[in-house]
Amino acid sequence: MMRRLANALWLAVLIGLSSWTMADEPSVLLVANAGVETHHLTRDTTRALFAMRQRTWPDGQAARIFVLPNRHPVHARFVKQRLSVYPHQLQLAWDRVVFSGTGQAPNRVLTQAEMLEQIASTPGALGYLEREYVDDRVQVLTME
Repeated sequence: MMRRLANALWLAVLIGLSSWTMADEPSVLLVANAGVETHHLTRDTTRALFAMRQRTWPDGQAARIFVLPNRHPVHARFVKQRLSVYPHQLQLAWDRVVFSGTGQAPNRVLTQAEMLEQIASTPGALGYLEREYVDDRVQVLTME
């Protein structure tokens, strides 16, 4: 009886810790240059933009995509949670357009601070940042 109670308590602690970790994990937001007229994207459009299959915003403005390195934890979280793909799948899409000569890979930045600077200063820019890096130089886009 005591062993079952101890196991149940231990399981409750583990579940509580895992949900606490997930809740404390900063959310990764979709951000764009302040001059972008689009304020909402569907998941499919966002995925197409980041896969470099779509090169313009819905209003026709050229899109400039910025990403962190594949191994960066924020990149992995954004790609998995917001695009519903794995980083290696996105990399394969980029390789395909580059090697087929039909497009370019996105612009890579090393840090979120650099991502913020590039998005803020590049017309048509799109990227992602943790909430703590967002300021009024960029706009947060909603995504369904």
